[in-house]
Amino acid sequence: HKGSYEKPYSAMVEYLDQMDKGIFAASPPLTTPRRVLAALGPRMLKLSAERGLGAHPYFVPPEHTKIARDVLGAGPLLAPEQAVLLETDPGKARDVARKFMSTYTRLPNYANNLRRLGYTDDDIGDGKRPASDRMVDAIVAWGTINDAVARVKAHFDAGASHVSIQVLDADPMALPMRQWRELAAATRHF
Repeated sequence: HKGSYEKPYSAMVEYLDQMDKGIFAASPPLTTPRRVLAALGPRMLKLSAERGLGAHPYFVPPEHTKIARDVLGAGPLLAPEQAVLLETDPGKARDVARKFMSTYTRLPNYANNLRRLGYTDDDIGDGKRPASDRMVDAIVAWGTINDAVARVKAHFDAGASHVSIQVLDADPMALPMRQWRELAAATRHF
């Protein structure tokens, strides 16, 4: 795979074709390996249902989950990622969130997906201008544990089969053990 974002759909089809033709040096698996695609747009979502177990969209708000479920239909797995930051101070939370988001908002696939959802270039930012509060609040569930749980629930209500929670911290090198424990306990019923 060439690692280019230029034509992700064509590259993924080619990649899956090559995977399907792969030769096992050891004993082949008894069942066909199941795969999940990191899909955002409608074509990739459809491909994830046709050629995989489902989709794992990253860097998406719950409104994307609703769209993705509509494209996938009822059966395929839909496991969006949700970034969570247990910080109640809006300024601090948005600063941490913007640092996290800056990598992704500069990548064409994520920026294009956000535009499809109705976010503007001013919302997305460009590396020189930070993402808007609207964009930050849509992508990162910051606040209390209850705020985080409400966002996870919004993904389930929109059709998610599973939600992958990514915990953010002001110190990106810290292991957020306390937050993981709190979120595990608070989301156990999902």
